[in-house]
Amino acid sequence: MKLKEMLVGLEGLKVKGDLEIDIKGIESNSKNVKKNYVFVAIKGFDTDGHQYISSAIKEGAIAVMVEEGCDLKALDIPEGITIVMAKNTREALAICSSNFYGNPSRRFKLIGVTGTKGKTTTTFMIKEILEKAGQKVGLIGTIATYRNGKKVKDSDRTTPESIELQKEFAEMVKAGVETVVMEVSSQSLKLHRVDGCEFDIVLFTNFSEDHISPKEHPDMEDYLNSKLKLFEMCKTGITNADDLYGAKIPKLFKDSNITTYGIDNFANVLAKDITITNSYVDFKAKITDRNERVKTGIPGRFSVYNSLAAICVAQKFGIAPEIVKEALAEVRVPGRSELVDNKKEIPIMIDYAHSPESLQNILQAVKSYTKGRVISVFGCGGDRDSGKRPIMGEISGRIADFTFITSDNPRTEEPEKIISEIEEGIKKTKGKYKVVVDRTEAIKEAIKMATKRDIIILAGKGHEPYQEINGEKFPYDERVIVNEIIDNL
Repeated sequence: MKLKEMLVGLEGLKVKGDLEIDIKGIESNSKNVKKNYVFVAIKGFDTDGHQYISSAIKEGAIAVMVEEGCDLKALDIPEGITIVMAKNTREALAICSSNFYGNPSRRFKLIGVTGTKGKTTTTFMIKEILEKAGQKVGLIGTIATYRNGKKVKDSDRTTPESIELQKEFAEMVKAGVETVVMEVSSQSLKLHRVDGCEFDIVLFTNFSEDHISPKEHPDMEDYLNSKLKLFEMCKTGITNADDLYGAKIPKLFKDSNITTYGIDNFANVLAKDITITNSYVDFKAKITDRNERVKTGIPGRFSVYNSLAAICVAQKFGIAPEIVKEALAEVRVPGRSELVDNKKEIPIMIDYAHSPESLQNILQAVKSYTKGRVISVFGCGGDRDSGKRPIMGEISGRIADFTFITSDNPRTEEPEKIISEIEEGIKKTKGKYKVVVDRTEAIKEAIKMATKRDIIILAGKGHEPYQEINGEKFPYDERVIVNEIIDNL
């Protein structure tokens, strides 16, 4: 591709050199640069990509993109290297990447899902519905990337960097994918990762305090405004009418076609007559032109909201109610309120809850509908924020009826040390608990204790299929562990 073709759509560029050169690739990491590549220098949180321009040129870069305000003289770029100066190189990287890979998002339907909670579950529900309707579907999100029902790779972040994202989109086009559903994080919107994407439907689940830090968002206003950028990129939207911020979206984007869903407030798609048990939820909702009874095997009130969001997407595609109901009844999300089928028929739920807020949310959710006891099994990761350990201990002691404190990715720390810090918090409560350092033994004791009226929450590992100890990852899939324990009892 000619360099000038890669720059289409970017305004205010200053150029020195030849724009007719043939470009073989685009990179923002100098280590990945090859012959005839363009290197885009990004000012990161920790390092400035402009420092690596000479390394990129040694690796074969024939053009470099720099950001306005950099000291060109100090960079000492050799003659013969084309220099492009952009107002914002993150934004330019996204547009150039989209151009380089042939603007792939124009060649399928793209659904973007943003919000503080529920993104992962909602995208899996949408994927399940579309696949049941016979579509070839791609999914990109926190857990993994999927193409046509097959997992391609695990994810290291919710929304990939723009180069990686556009490259994956191009692979999906090659694979014949018709619709892509993608989690869109506030960070990816703020840092222009999804610029150049052409969204067909955008969806807002909810909004609450999260991701406030020096490297993320300075305050709640910045966090919210970053999420709302998604609605500036698409005229067809879906939002949660019961969320304080989601309810404002139709008024903020008056020229857009916004569909609302909810339980308590007036909405286009309402859930009524809700039943929540420790193994499913069911409710009535209008799908197309009639009320239908919908059931999903992911318990909790939040599951009703996620299902409604997916129903709204299904309506945009004109999918029959029978297909929607069948998909929602069968959907399972790895490590997100995931119930493990087992011979004893004890409700055993795996959830990725590994922060104080997420542990509190899952325990309170199950407490509200479980007729028997809530049995919590959790630990805290090593080499991570130790301040949250006593807080999580206190939360479990306060909400759960019984807690097993155990190991969870101790990494280079002693598991006993981590557990003692969790214990400091649980001792502040009247909660019953037991320390069982070996996680498998802790799960075994919880299963022996439980009846069908109870629920066991295995918190922290979620979709992770490993335990990390002293820098090594050992296979550890809790679904397999649970069924092995039950088979041997």
